[in-house]
Amino acid sequence: MWELQADWYSPTRLLSDPTTQYDFPGDRFIPNRSLMDLDQAHCLLTTTTRKVFNPNFNEVYRQKLEDKLTLDSEGRPFRMLVFRGSPKSSRRSIRHIDEMQRQEVEALDYSTKQYQFRKLPNRETRILDAPNIKNDYYLNVMDWGRNNILAIALGSELYLWKSENGDVQKLLQVGADDYPTSVAWSGDAKTLAVGYINSKLQIWDAETSKLIRSLEGHNGRVAATGWNGHILTSGSEDKSIINHDVRAPNNLISCIKLHTEEVCGLKWSSRGNTLASGGNENLIYIWEASKMSSSNFLYRFNDHCAAVKALAWCPYQSDVLASGGGTKDGCIKIWNTQKGTCINSIDTNAQICGLEWNRHHKEILSGHGFGTSEHRNQLCLWRYPSMTKVGDFRRHASRVLHLCQSPDGITVVSAGADETLRFWEVFGPPSVDNSRISDLDSFLSLKTSPLR
Repeated sequence: MWELQADWYSPTRLLSDPTTQYDFPGDRFIPNRSLMDLDQAHCLLTTTTRKVFNPNFNEVYRQKLEDKLTLDSEGRPFRMLVFRGSPKSSRRSIRHIDEMQRQEVEALDYSTKQYQFRKLPNRETRILDAPNIKNDYYLNVMDWGRNNILAIALGSELYLWKSENGDVQKLLQVGADDYPTSVAWSGDAKTLAVGYINSKLQIWDAETSKLIRSLEGHNGRVAATGWNGHILTSGSEDKSIINHDVRAPNNLISCIKLHTEEVCGLKWSSRGNTLASGGNENLIYIWEASKMSSSNFLYRFNDHCAAVKALAWCPYQSDVLASGGGTKDGCIKIWNTQKGTCINSIDTNAQICGLEWNRHHKEILSGHGFGTSEHRNQLCLWRYPSMTKVGDFRRHASRVLHLCQSPDGITVVSAGADETLRFWEVFGPPSVDNSRISDLDSFLSLKTSPLR
């Protein structure tokens, strides 16, 4: 009945026409359902071979009906199991979209829209006096615990400031020839580790204001401390990194001496399986917690040209580390510690004293000291991973020494050599109460709540 051209449906014939592009998502013998006209197929399958003529319709009508059922849109014989493609459409096919990827795209679009309406603060929300704070780049004398208490060393004294009510408590005071050089809250915020200029390392009970324990092992100032559960890690001017088990009578677990200069930066990852250490010899070491006793490091990064004090692990990518170099370097570098590679690097031309990740938006905040660029003595907010600058805050009269953020991840406090602590609600969502902002701006014209 049909006169069929031998090759019209073959791949060779189809591909010989360069003016039309085809999709071939189906199998040659089991075609994709999207290429089939199921209504027409059903009609052909259910039609009997014996022709039944309706006397109410003439021959011309029957011929047109047969052509509609047996020929395709181009007048060629229709076959079900034929290897042929359909012309490509500009419409995106949904069968190639992974559901998780689609959700990520929607989340990114939503965050981008939210970001466009987010307004950065023009100034700090609170200023505290910080007299006698040591103007020393290598120290780490400020930390904000999960108990919402800020610990800050001012000269030979160490204070606790309660964010909820603004109460100030003096935890300790040492002699004039001694002073704290590092402070770090434990994970449960019940105890505070304090390192000193004369190599002492102490653990204090924050609730009772009592000394719990003194730890030995260093013979130089302890400029960096960090907790990993019940393990307290300390770095010193004596170039060593010591892991202390605060539960054991013999506290020393391991002592590593691989840095050739003072250890001024220590940061444990959120999972507690990796430690990053920065030294005055411009190096960063990445350590696996399970292998530190053998002094075998995972990676050594030597791309910085000055001391590395500022270290910060990304809160939403556990293998991403941010680092900042000193005055002669001025670079913020982003590392993939799983592959041992540098993801991104940006030169700020200013000393980087602190880094804090934004847990609510993909951003990172940097605190700067000496330098030759506009970033000198200010805070800068960068978008991650592009590292494009979002904004800056120029309120400190001299270099920013330390940065840390509140437990809820909304407020960042900066400690400057101008003897002030400045609180910034830079990481929070956009504010909708314009009247509150106006009242706050008028309130901020005065310095309040000095630490004395």
